Amino acid sequence: LILGWDIGIRYFYPEAAVPPEVATAATAKAQGAGDLGSEGAAARKVDLKAALASPTRVVIDTPRLSGSINLAGARIDDIELKDYRETVRKNSGPVRLFAPEGTSGQYFAEFGFVTGGQRQPSTALWQADGAKLTPETPVTLTRTDAGGVTYAIRFAVDKNYMVTATQTATNRGVAAAIIQPFALIKRTDRNATIDQFVAHSGPVGVFGGTLWDPHSYAELAELGGEKPEGAASWLGFTDQYWLAALVPGKGETDSAGFRSLGDTLFRTDLLYAATTVPAGGSLTQDTRLFAGAKDSQILDFYEESGITYFGKAISWGWFEIFEKPFLWLLRTLNGLVGNFGVAIILLTVIIRGLMFPIAQKQFASMAQMKAVQPKMKEIQERFKDDKQRQQQEIMKLYKDEKVNPLAGCLPLVLQIPIFFALYKVLVLAIEMRHEPFILWIRDLSAPDPAHILNLFGMLPYDVPGFLAIGPLAVLLGITMWLTFKLNPSSAMDPVQQQMFAIMPWILMFVMAPFAAGLLLYWVTSNLLTLAQQSYLYSKHPQLKAANAAAEKQAAKS
Repeated sequence: LILGWDIGIRYFYPEAAVPPEVATAATAKAQGAGDLGSEGAAARKVDLKAALASPTRVVIDTPRLSGSINLAGARIDDIELKDYRETVRKNSGPVRLFAPEGTSGQYFAEFGFVTGGQRQPSTALWQADGAKLTPETPVTLTRTDAGGVTYAIRFAVDKNYMVTATQTATNRGVAAAIIQPFALIKRTDRNATIDQFVAHSGPVGVFGGTLWDPHSYAELAELGGEKPEGAASWLGFTDQYWLAALVPGKGETDSAGFRSLGDTLFRTDLLYAATTVPAGGSLTQDTRLFAGAKDSQILDFYEESGITYFGKAISWGWFEIFEKPFLWLLRTLNGLVGNFGVAIILLTVIIRGLMFPIAQKQFASMAQMKAVQPKMKEIQERFKDDKQRQQQEIMKLYKDEKVNPLAGCLPLVLQIPIFFALYKVLVLAIEMRHEPFILWIRDLSAPDPAHILNLFGMLPYDVPGFLAIGPLAVLLGITMWLTFKLNPSSAMDPVQQQMFAIMPWILMFVMAPFAAGLLLYWVTSNLLTLAQQSYLYSKHPQLKAANAAAEKQAAKS
Protein backbone atom coordinates (compact mmCIF):
# COMPACT_ATOMS: atom_id res chain seq x y z
CA LEU A 1 0.00 0.00 0.00
CA ILE A 2 2.78 2.41 0.91
CA LEU A 3 4.62 1.71 -2.35
CA GLY A 4 1.58 1.81 -4.61
CA TRP A 5 -0.54 4.55 -3.08
CA ASP A 6 1.13 7.56 -4.71
CA ILE A 7 1.46 5.82 -8.09
CA GLY A 8 -2.17 4.66 -7.99
CA ILE A 9 -3.54 8.07 -7.04
CA ARG A 10 -1.58 9.79 -9.82
CA TYR A 11 -2.78 7.20 -12.34
CA PHE A 12 -6.47 7.17 -11.46
CA TYR A 13 -6.76 10.85 -10.46
CA PRO A 14 -4.31 12.82 -12.60
CA GLU A 15 -4.10 16.51 -11.72
CA ALA A 16 -5.06 18.51 -14.77
CA ALA A 17 -2.91 21.59 -15.26
CA VAL A 18 -4.94 24.80 -15.47
CA PRO A 19 -3.99 26.60 -18.70
CA PRO A 20 -3.06 30.26 -18.08
CA GLU A 21 -5.91 31.55 -20.26
CA VAL A 22 -8.48 29.44 -18.39
CA ALA A 23 -7.17 30.60 -15.03
CA THR A 24 -7.24 34.19 -16.24
CA ALA A 25 -10.85 33.97 -17.36
CA ALA A 26 -11.93 32.32 -14.13
CA THR A 27 -10.04 34.91 -12.14
CA ALA A 28 -11.60 37.80 -13.97
CA LYS A 29 -15.02 36.34 -13.28
CA ALA A 30 -14.22 35.76 -9.61
CA GLN A 31 -12.69 39.18 -9.04
CA GLY A 32 -15.22 41.24 -10.95
CA ALA A 33 -14.81 44.80 -12.17
CA GLY A 34 -12.21 47.26 -10.87
CA ASP A 35 -9.42 44.76 -10.24
CA LEU A 36 -5.68 44.93 -10.96
CA GLY A 37 -5.69 42.74 -14.05
CA SER A 38 -4.14 39.34 -14.57
CA GLU A 39 -0.72 40.34 -15.92
CA GLY A 40 -1.01 38.38 -19.19
CA ALA A 41 2.51 37.52 -20.37
CA ALA A 42 4.93 35.68 -18.11
CA ALA A 43 8.01 37.55 -16.93
CA ARG A 44 11.33 36.71 -18.52
CA LYS A 45 13.70 34.48 -16.58
CA VAL A 46 16.04 36.49 -14.38
CA ASP A 47 19.26 35.60 -12.56
CA LEU A 48 19.00 36.46 -8.87
CA LYS A 49 22.49 37.90 -8.50
CA ALA A 50 22.11 40.02 -11.63
CA ALA A 51 18.73 41.34 -10.47
CA LEU A 52 20.05 42.31 -7.05
CA ALA A 53 23.10 44.00 -8.56
CA SER A 54 20.88 46.61 -10.25
CA PRO A 55 21.77 50.21 -9.28
CA THR A 56 18.07 51.14 -8.99
CA ARG A 57 17.74 49.77 -5.47
CA VAL A 58 17.36 51.15 -1.95
CA VAL A 59 18.98 49.05 0.80
CA ILE A 60 16.87 47.65 3.67
CA ASP A 61 18.72 47.06 6.93
CA THR A 62 17.03 46.30 10.27
CA PRO A 63 17.92 44.10 13.25
CA ARG A 64 15.96 41.21 11.68
CA LEU A 65 15.79 42.01 7.96
CA SER A 66 18.17 42.77 5.12
CA GLY A 67 17.39 43.35 1.46
CA SER A 68 16.38 46.12 -0.88
CA ILE A 69 13.53 47.98 -2.59
CA ASN A 70 13.41 47.90 -6.38
CA LEU A 71 12.83 51.44 -7.69
CA ALA A 72 11.45 49.91 -10.89
CA GLY A 73 7.85 49.30 -9.88
CA ALA A 74 8.19 50.32 -6.20
CA ARG A 75 8.61 46.68 -5.24
CA ILE A 76 9.98 45.17 -2.07
CA ASP A 77 11.41 42.11 -3.79
CA ASP A 78 14.55 41.37 -1.81
CA ILE A 79 14.12 40.24 1.81
CA GLU A 80 16.38 37.99 3.85
CA LEU A 81 15.76 36.99 7.48
CA LYS A 82 18.89 37.57 9.53
CA ASP A 83 17.86 35.32 12.44
CA TYR A 84 17.39 32.16 10.34
CA ARG A 85 19.76 30.19 8.11
CA GLU A 86 18.68 28.43 4.92
CA THR A 87 20.30 25.17 6.04
CA VAL A 88 21.75 23.76 9.24
CA ARG A 89 25.30 24.36 8.02
CA LYS A 90 27.02 27.17 9.94
CA ASN A 91 28.25 28.79 6.72
CA SER A 92 24.75 28.79 5.25
CA GLY A 93 23.31 32.14 4.21
CA PRO A 94 20.15 33.59 5.75
CA VAL A 95 16.66 32.50 4.70
CA ARG A 96 15.54 34.33 1.57
CA LEU A 97 11.86 35.22 1.78
CA PHE A 98 11.40 37.69 -1.12
CA ALA A 99 13.06 37.47 -4.53
CA PRO A 100 12.60 39.52 -7.74
CA GLU A 101 10.09 38.67 -10.44
CA GLY A 102 11.35 36.15 -12.96
CA THR A 103 13.75 34.42 -10.56
CA SER A 104 13.14 30.80 -9.57
CA GLY A 105 11.84 31.82 -6.15
CA GLN A 106 9.99 34.99 -7.16
CA TYR A 107 8.06 36.45 -4.25
CA PHE A 108 7.53 40.18 -3.71
CA ALA A 109 5.22 43.01 -2.62
CA GLU A 110 4.30 45.95 -4.83
CA PHE A 111 2.66 49.26 -3.99
CA GLY A 112 1.11 51.58 -6.56
CA PHE A 113 -1.92 53.41 -7.93
CA VAL A 114 -4.73 52.91 -10.42
CA THR A 115 -5.56 56.24 -12.09
CA GLY A 116 -8.54 56.65 -14.39
CA GLY A 117 -9.05 52.88 -14.38
CA GLN A 118 -5.48 52.21 -15.55
CA ARG A 119 -2.87 50.59 -13.33
CA GLN A 120 0.48 52.36 -13.40
CA PRO A 121 3.19 50.43 -15.27
CA SER A 122 5.00 47.95 -13.02
CA THR A 123 8.24 48.99 -14.76
CA ALA A 124 7.82 52.69 -13.91
CA LEU A 125 10.99 54.09 -12.31
CA TRP A 126 10.69 55.93 -9.00
CA GLN A 127 13.07 58.37 -7.36
CA ALA A 128 14.23 57.85 -3.75
CA ASP A 129 15.15 60.50 -1.20
CA GLY A 130 17.51 58.17 0.66
CA ALA A 131 19.86 55.25 0.05
CA LYS A 132 18.96 53.04 3.03
CA LEU A 133 15.72 52.10 4.81
CA THR A 134 16.24 51.46 8.53
CA PRO A 135 14.02 51.77 11.62
CA GLU A 136 15.52 55.23 12.13
CA THR A 137 15.51 56.43 8.50
CA PRO A 138 12.33 56.13 6.42
CA VAL A 139 12.61 56.43 2.63
CA THR A 140 10.15 58.12 0.26
CA LEU A 141 9.78 57.19 -3.42
CA THR A 142 8.21 59.67 -5.85
CA ARG A 143 7.23 59.90 -9.51
CA THR A 144 4.97 62.11 -11.66
CA ASP A 145 2.81 60.88 -14.53
CA ALA A 146 1.97 62.57 -17.81
CA GLY A 147 -1.27 64.00 -16.36
CA GLY A 148 0.55 65.97 -13.69
CA VAL A 149 -0.28 63.64 -10.77
CA THR A 150 2.63 63.20 -8.36
CA TYR A 151 2.74 59.91 -6.49
CA ALA A 152 4.72 59.26 -3.31
CA ILE A 153 5.26 56.12 -1.23
CA ARG A 154 6.89 56.61 2.15
CA PHE A 155 8.36 53.38 3.52
CA ALA A 156 9.01 53.01 7.26
CA VAL A 157 10.10 49.80 8.98
CA ASP A 158 10.14 48.70 12.62
CA LYS A 159 12.71 46.53 14.39
CA ASN A 160 10.84 43.30 13.66
CA TYR A 161 9.13 42.46 10.35
CA MET A 162 6.59 45.21 9.67
CA VAL A 163 6.90 47.77 6.87
CA THR A 164 4.44 50.69 6.71
CA ALA A 165 3.80 52.13 3.24
CA THR A 166 2.11 55.55 3.17
CA GLN A 167 0.83 56.17 -0.35
CA THR A 168 0.07 59.77 -1.36
CA ALA A 169 -1.24 61.12 -4.67
CA THR A 170 -1.16 64.89 -5.28
CA ASN A 171 -3.02 66.19 -8.33
CA ARG A 172 -1.03 69.04 -9.86
CA GLY A 173 -2.87 68.75 -13.17
CA VAL A 174 -5.73 70.90 -14.44
CA ALA A 175 -8.47 68.25 -14.25
CA ALA A 176 -9.78 66.00 -11.51
CA ALA A 177 -8.37 62.47 -11.37
CA ILE A 178 -9.96 59.24 -10.11
CA ILE A 179 -7.27 57.43 -8.11
CA GLN A 180 -7.11 54.10 -6.26
CA PRO A 181 -4.05 53.10 -4.19
CA PHE A 182 -3.28 49.39 -4.26
CA ALA A 183 -0.91 46.85 -2.75
CA LEU A 184 -0.24 43.27 -3.80
CA ILE A 185 1.89 40.25 -2.99
CA LYS A 186 2.88 37.90 -5.80
CA ARG A 187 4.67 34.58 -5.47
CA THR A 188 5.41 31.19 -6.95
CA ASP A 189 4.35 28.06 -5.05
CA ARG A 190 7.41 26.11 -6.24
CA ASN A 191 9.29 26.91 -3.05
CA ALA A 192 6.22 26.73 -0.76
CA THR A 193 5.98 24.24 2.06
CA ILE A 194 3.46 21.39 1.83
CA ASP A 195 -0.07 22.18 2.95
CA GLN A 196 -0.78 19.85 5.89
CA PHE A 197 -3.74 19.15 8.12
CA VAL A 198 -1.83 20.54 11.10
CA ALA A 199 0.07 23.35 9.33
CA HIS A 200 -1.59 25.31 6.52
CA SER A 201 0.48 26.54 3.59
CA GLY A 202 -1.16 28.83 1.03
CA PRO A 203 -3.49 31.83 0.95
CA VAL A 204 -4.60 33.05 4.37
CA GLY A 205 -6.25 36.04 5.97
CA VAL A 206 -8.89 37.35 8.35
CA PHE A 207 -12.12 38.56 6.73
CA GLY A 208 -15.15 39.80 8.64
CA GLY A 209 -13.43 38.92 11.91
CA THR A 210 -12.98 35.24 10.92
CA LEU A 211 -9.83 33.35 9.98
CA TRP A 212 -9.93 32.31 6.29
CA ASP A 213 -7.58 29.52 5.16
CA PRO A 214 -9.59 26.88 3.28
CA HIS A 215 -7.47 26.47 0.13
CA SER A 216 -4.10 25.07 -0.84
CA TYR A 217 -2.35 26.52 -3.88
CA ALA A 218 -3.65 23.66 -6.04
CA GLU A 219 -7.22 24.36 -4.95
CA LEU A 220 -6.84 28.09 -5.59
CA ALA A 221 -5.48 27.32 -9.07
CA GLU A 222 -8.52 25.17 -9.76
CA LEU A 223 -10.88 27.93 -8.59
CA GLY A 224 -9.03 30.66 -10.48
CA GLY A 225 -9.64 33.23 -7.78
CA GLU A 226 -11.33 33.82 -4.47
CA LYS A 227 -12.69 36.97 -2.85
CA PRO A 228 -13.70 36.12 0.74
CA GLU A 229 -16.71 37.83 2.26
CA GLY A 230 -16.29 40.54 4.87
CA ALA A 231 -13.81 43.34 5.45
CA ALA A 232 -10.17 42.27 5.31
CA SER A 233 -8.15 42.68 8.50
CA TRP A 234 -5.09 41.18 6.81
CA LEU A 235 -4.36 38.82 3.90
CA GLY A 236 -1.37 37.11 2.36
CA PHE A 237 0.49 33.83 1.94
CA THR A 238 1.80 31.55 4.65
CA ASP A 239 4.36 28.76 4.85
CA GLN A 240 5.10 26.51 7.81
CA TYR A 241 7.48 29.06 9.32
CA TRP A 242 7.16 32.24 7.19
CA LEU A 243 4.44 34.76 6.40
CA ALA A 244 3.94 37.65 3.99
CA ALA A 245 0.76 39.63 4.61
CA LEU A 246 -0.85 42.97 3.79
CA VAL A 247 -2.64 44.86 6.55
CA PRO A 248 -5.12 47.44 5.16
CA GLY A 249 -5.22 50.94 6.63
CA LYS A 250 -8.34 52.91 7.51
CA GLY A 251 -9.41 53.69 3.93
CA GLU A 252 -12.38 51.92 2.36
CA THR A 253 -11.37 48.99 0.17
CA ASP A 254 -12.81 48.23 -3.26
CA SER A 255 -11.67 44.61 -3.29
CA ALA A 256 -9.39 42.24 -1.43
CA GLY A 257 -8.76 38.66 -2.47
CA PHE A 258 -6.57 36.04 -4.11
CA ARG A 259 -6.05 34.80 -7.63
CA SER A 260 -4.14 32.25 -9.63
CA LEU A 261 -2.09 33.68 -12.49
CA GLY A 262 -1.23 30.32 -14.04
CA ASP A 263 2.25 28.80 -14.33
CA THR A 264 2.45 28.23 -10.52
CA LEU A 265 2.06 31.97 -9.83
CA PHE A 266 -0.39 33.43 -7.31
CA ARG A 267 -1.29 36.90 -6.13
CA THR A 268 -3.18 38.58 -3.32
CA ASP A 269 -4.65 41.98 -4.17
CA LEU A 270 -5.67 44.90 -1.96
CA LEU A 271 -7.37 47.65 -3.96
CA TYR A 272 -8.75 50.69 -2.19
CA ALA A 273 -11.95 52.49 -3.18
CA ALA A 274 -11.77 55.05 -6.00
CA THR A 275 -11.42 58.67 -4.87
CA THR A 276 -11.95 61.73 -7.05
CA VAL A 277 -8.99 64.00 -6.42
CA PRO A 278 -9.63 67.52 -7.71
CA ALA A 279 -6.91 69.69 -9.24
CA GLY A 280 -4.69 70.81 -6.38
CA GLY A 281 -6.04 68.09 -4.08
CA SER A 282 -4.46 64.92 -2.68
CA LEU A 283 -5.21 61.62 -0.99
CA THR A 284 -3.24 59.52 1.47
CA GLN A 285 -3.52 55.81 2.31
CA ASP A 286 -1.54 53.65 4.73
CA THR A 287 -0.91 49.92 4.22
CA ARG A 288 1.35 47.67 6.27
CA LEU A 289 3.37 44.73 5.00
CA PHE A 290 4.50 41.90 7.27
CA ALA A 291 7.36 39.89 5.81
CA GLY A 292 9.07 37.56 8.23
CA ALA A 293 9.07 34.60 10.57
CA LYS A 294 5.97 33.24 12.30
CA ASP A 295 7.32 33.83 15.78
CA SER A 296 4.25 33.59 18.02
CA GLN A 297 5.47 36.30 20.39
CA ILE A 298 5.95 38.79 17.56
CA LEU A 299 2.64 37.93 15.90
CA ASP A 300 0.82 38.27 19.22
CA PHE A 301 2.47 41.66 19.76
CA TYR A 302 1.05 42.90 16.45
CA GLU A 303 -2.34 41.39 17.32
CA GLU A 304 -2.35 43.27 20.61
CA SER A 305 -1.53 46.45 18.71
CA GLY A 306 -4.78 46.11 16.75
CA ILE A 307 -4.41 43.56 13.90
CA THR A 308 -7.35 41.19 14.33
CA TYR A 309 -6.32 37.55 14.92
CA PHE A 310 -2.85 38.12 13.52
CA GLY A 311 -1.51 35.41 15.83
CA LYS A 312 -3.74 32.90 14.04
CA ALA A 313 -1.38 33.06 11.06
CA ILE A 314 0.09 30.12 12.97
CA SER A 315 -2.30 27.18 12.43
CA TRP A 316 -3.18 26.70 16.09
CA GLY A 317 -6.60 25.23 15.33
CA TRP A 318 -9.13 24.18 17.97
CA PHE A 319 -6.68 23.45 20.76
CA GLU A 320 -4.93 26.83 20.91
CA ILE A 321 -5.86 27.06 24.60
CA PHE A 322 -3.44 24.15 25.25
CA GLU A 323 -0.88 24.82 22.53
CA LYS A 324 0.23 28.31 23.56
CA PRO A 325 0.97 27.34 27.19
CA PHE A 326 2.85 24.27 25.92
CA LEU A 327 4.95 26.48 23.62
CA TRP A 328 5.67 28.88 26.47
CA LEU A 329 6.75 25.97 28.68
CA LEU A 330 8.88 24.53 25.88
CA ARG A 331 10.65 27.87 25.41
CA THR A 332 11.16 28.18 29.16
CA LEU A 333 12.61 24.67 29.48
CA ASN A 334 14.89 25.26 26.51
CA GLY A 335 16.14 28.44 28.18
CA LEU A 336 16.88 26.49 31.35
CA VAL A 337 18.61 23.41 29.88
CA GLY A 338 20.01 24.90 26.66
CA ASN A 339 19.01 21.91 24.52
CA PHE A 340 15.71 21.79 22.63
CA GLY A 341 15.67 17.97 22.50
CA VAL A 342 16.04 17.75 26.27
CA ALA A 343 13.32 20.41 26.58
CA ILE A 344 10.98 18.20 24.49
CA ILE A 345 11.69 15.23 26.78
CA LEU A 346 11.09 17.30 29.92
CA LEU A 347 7.90 18.80 28.51
CA THR A 348 6.58 15.32 27.66
CA VAL A 349 7.43 14.11 31.19
CA ILE A 350 5.64 17.10 32.75
CA ILE A 351 2.52 16.66 30.62
CA ARG A 352 2.37 12.91 31.30
CA GLY A 353 2.87 13.59 35.00
CA LEU A 354 -0.05 16.03 35.04
CA MET A 355 -2.21 13.48 33.22
CA PHE A 356 -1.24 10.63 35.54
CA PRO A 357 -4.25 10.99 37.91
CA ILE A 358 -6.55 10.59 34.90
CA ALA A 359 -4.69 7.43 33.89
CA GLN A 360 -5.09 6.11 37.43
CA LYS A 361 -8.85 6.56 37.24
CA GLN A 362 -8.89 4.80 33.89
CA PHE A 363 -7.07 1.77 35.29
CA ALA A 364 -9.25 1.73 38.40
CA SER A 365 -12.31 1.65 36.15
CA MET A 366 -10.78 -1.17 34.10
CA ALA A 367 -10.15 -3.11 37.31
CA GLN A 368 -13.78 -2.67 38.38
CA MET A 369 -15.00 -3.82 34.99
CA LYS A 370 -12.78 -6.91 35.19
CA ALA A 371 -14.17 -7.70 38.64
CA VAL A 372 -17.79 -7.79 37.39
CA GLN A 373 -16.91 -9.60 34.16
CA PRO A 374 -17.96 -13.08 35.41
CA LYS A 375 -21.37 -11.77 36.52
CA MET A 376 -21.79 -10.01 33.18
CA LYS A 377 -21.09 -13.21 31.28
CA GLU A 378 -23.58 -15.05 33.44
CA ILE A 379 -26.29 -12.48 32.61
CA GLN A 380 -25.43 -12.62 28.90
CA GLU A 381 -25.68 -16.39 28.94
CA ARG A 382 -28.95 -16.43 30.94
CA PHE A 383 -30.71 -13.87 28.75
CA LYS A 384 -29.03 -14.56 25.42
CA ASP A 385 -32.43 -14.78 23.66
CA ASP A 386 -33.81 -11.59 25.23
CA LYS A 387 -31.49 -8.68 24.40
CA GLN A 388 -33.66 -6.04 26.05
CA ARG A 389 -33.80 -7.93 29.37
CA GLN A 390 -30.08 -8.62 29.08
CA GLN A 391 -29.32 -4.87 28.82
CA GLN A 392 -31.62 -4.10 31.76
CA GLU A 393 -29.89 -6.69 33.97
CA ILE A 394 -26.43 -5.46 32.99
CA MET A 395 -27.39 -1.88 33.82
CA LYS A 396 -28.73 -3.07 37.18
CA LEU A 397 -25.44 -4.89 37.79
CA TYR A 398 -23.50 -1.69 37.07
CA LYS A 399 -25.70 0.19 39.53
CA ASP A 400 -25.45 -2.45 42.28
CA GLU A 401 -21.66 -2.77 41.93
CA LYS A 402 -21.20 1.02 41.52
CA VAL A 403 -19.40 0.57 38.19
CA ASN A 404 -19.39 3.22 35.48
CA PRO A 405 -18.58 1.61 32.09
CA LEU A 406 -17.74 5.02 30.62
CA ALA A 407 -15.24 5.89 33.32
CA GLY A 408 -12.50 4.05 31.45
CA CYS A 409 -13.24 5.90 28.19
CA LEU A 410 -13.64 9.44 29.49
CA PRO A 411 -10.03 9.81 30.73
CA LEU A 412 -8.83 8.67 27.31
CA VAL A 413 -11.08 11.22 25.59
CA LEU A 414 -9.76 13.98 27.87
CA GLN A 415 -6.15 13.09 27.00
CA ILE A 416 -6.62 13.20 23.22
CA PRO A 417 -6.74 17.03 22.82
CA ILE A 418 -3.82 17.40 25.26
CA PHE A 419 -1.46 15.13 23.34
CA PHE A 420 -2.65 16.32 19.92
CA ALA A 421 -1.94 19.90 21.04
CA LEU A 422 1.57 18.89 22.12
CA TYR A 423 2.12 17.23 18.74
CA LYS A 424 0.97 20.39 16.91
CA VAL A 425 3.25 22.61 18.97
CA LEU A 426 6.25 20.62 17.79
CA VAL A 427 5.11 20.95 14.16
CA LEU A 428 4.40 24.68 14.36
CA ALA A 429 7.12 25.98 16.67
CA ILE A 430 9.74 27.89 14.70
CA GLU A 431 11.85 27.64 17.85
CA MET A 432 12.58 23.97 16.95
CA ARG A 433 13.91 24.83 13.47
CA HIS A 434 17.62 23.92 13.13
CA GLU A 435 17.90 23.10 16.84
CA PRO A 436 20.36 20.25 17.57
CA PHE A 437 19.85 17.41 20.05
CA ILE A 438 22.77 15.01 20.51
CA LEU A 439 25.29 13.17 18.35
CA TRP A 440 24.06 12.96 14.75
CA ILE A 441 20.78 14.89 15.22
CA ARG A 442 21.69 18.45 14.26
CA ASP A 443 18.21 19.63 13.30
CA LEU A 444 15.15 18.52 15.26
CA SER A 445 12.80 20.02 12.66
CA ALA A 446 14.22 17.75 9.92
CA PRO A 447 13.96 13.95 9.56
CA ASP A 448 16.50 11.72 11.29
CA PRO A 449 19.57 11.97 8.97
CA ALA A 450 21.00 8.55 9.95
CA HIS A 451 19.68 5.72 7.75
CA ILE A 452 20.11 2.06 8.56
CA LEU A 453 20.00 0.85 4.93
CA ASN A 454 23.14 2.75 3.96
CA LEU A 455 24.85 1.87 7.26
CA PHE A 456 24.46 5.41 8.59
CA GLY A 457 26.18 6.98 5.61
CA MET A 458 29.05 4.52 5.32
CA LEU A 459 27.71 3.26 1.97
CA PRO A 460 27.82 5.86 -0.85
CA TYR A 461 24.14 6.20 -1.73
CA ASP A 462 21.03 7.93 -0.42
CA VAL A 463 18.16 5.80 0.81
CA PRO A 464 14.96 6.61 -1.12
CA GLY A 465 11.65 7.74 0.37
CA PHE A 466 10.01 5.77 3.17
CA LEU A 467 12.91 3.28 3.30
CA ALA A 468 15.00 5.99 4.97
CA ILE A 469 14.59 4.42 8.41
CA GLY A 470 16.71 5.88 11.18
CA PRO A 471 17.37 4.91 14.81
CA LEU A 472 14.56 7.12 16.12
CA ALA A 473 12.01 5.43 13.83
CA VAL A 474 13.19 1.98 14.97
CA LEU A 475 12.89 3.05 18.61
CA LEU A 476 9.39 4.29 17.85
CA GLY A 477 8.40 0.92 16.39
CA ILE A 478 9.89 -1.06 19.28
CA THR A 479 8.38 1.09 22.04
CA MET A 480 4.97 1.11 20.36
CA TRP A 481 5.08 -2.68 19.98
CA LEU A 482 5.90 -3.00 23.68
CA THR A 483 2.98 -0.75 24.67
CA PHE A 484 0.61 -2.82 22.52
CA LYS A 485 1.95 -6.03 24.09
CA LEU A 486 1.35 -4.64 27.56
CA ASN A 487 -2.25 -3.71 26.76
CA PRO A 488 -4.92 -6.40 27.16
CA SER A 489 -5.84 -8.00 23.86
CA SER A 490 -8.16 -10.73 25.09
CA ALA A 491 -11.24 -8.75 24.07
CA MET A 492 -10.03 -8.49 20.48
CA ASP A 493 -10.89 -10.85 17.70
CA PRO A 494 -7.99 -12.49 15.81
CA VAL A 495 -8.05 -9.89 13.00
CA GLN A 496 -7.76 -7.05 15.50
CA GLN A 497 -4.90 -8.82 17.25
CA GLN A 498 -3.05 -9.19 13.94
CA MET A 499 -3.63 -5.51 13.14
CA PHE A 500 -2.22 -4.46 16.51
CA ALA A 501 0.75 -6.75 15.96
CA ILE A 502 1.79 -5.17 12.65
CA MET A 503 0.68 -1.57 13.34
CA PRO A 504 3.89 -0.52 15.18
CA TRP A 505 6.05 -1.57 12.25
CA ILE A 506 3.80 0.17 9.71
CA LEU A 507 3.96 3.34 11.81
CA MET A 508 7.73 2.99 11.96
CA PHE A 509 7.84 3.44 8.18
CA VAL A 510 5.11 6.07 8.10
CA MET A 511 6.69 8.24 10.80
CA ALA A 512 10.30 7.93 9.59
CA PRO A 513 10.11 11.02 7.30
CA PHE A 514 8.68 13.18 10.12
CA ALA A 515 10.77 15.71 12.04
CA ALA A 516 13.22 14.17 14.49
CA GLY A 517 11.73 16.29 17.28
CA LEU A 518 8.33 14.68 16.74
CA LEU A 519 9.83 11.18 16.85
CA LEU A 520 11.74 12.10 20.00
CA TYR A 521 8.48 13.22 21.62
CA TRP A 522 6.69 10.04 20.49
CA VAL A 523 9.43 7.70 21.72
CA THR A 524 9.54 9.52 25.07
CA SER A 525 5.75 9.31 25.34
CA ASN A 526 5.81 5.56 24.61
CA LEU A 527 8.50 4.95 27.23
CA LEU A 528 6.47 6.89 29.79
CA THR A 529 3.37 4.89 28.82
CA LEU A 530 5.28 1.66 29.44
CA ALA A 531 6.46 2.87 32.84
CA GLN A 532 2.99 4.14 33.74
CA GLN A 533 1.24 0.92 32.73
CA SER A 534 3.76 -1.24 34.55
CA TYR A 535 3.26 0.79 37.72
CA LEU A 536 -0.54 0.77 37.49
CA TYR A 537 -0.64 -2.98 36.83
CA SER A 538 1.43 -3.41 39.99
CA LYS A 539 -1.24 -1.43 41.85
CA HIS A 540 -4.04 -3.53 40.32
CA PRO A 541 -2.68 -7.11 40.29
CA GLN A 542 -6.17 -8.53 39.81
CA LEU A 543 -6.37 -6.71 36.46
CA LYS A 544 -3.02 -8.09 35.31
CA ALA A 545 -3.95 -11.60 36.44
CA ALA A 546 -7.31 -11.45 34.71
CA ASN A 547 -5.68 -10.28 31.47
CA ALA A 548 -3.06 -13.03 31.65
CA ALA A 549 -5.73 -15.67 32.23
CA ALA A 550 -7.81 -14.35 29.36
CA GLU A 551 -4.77 -14.32 27.10
CA LYS A 552 -3.98 -17.92 28.03
CA GLN A 553 -7.56 -19.02 27.40
CA ALA A 554 -7.62 -17.20 24.05
CA ALA A 555 -4.37 -18.90 23.01
CA LYS A 556 -5.82 -22.36 23.82
CA SER A 557 -9.01 -21.73 21.87
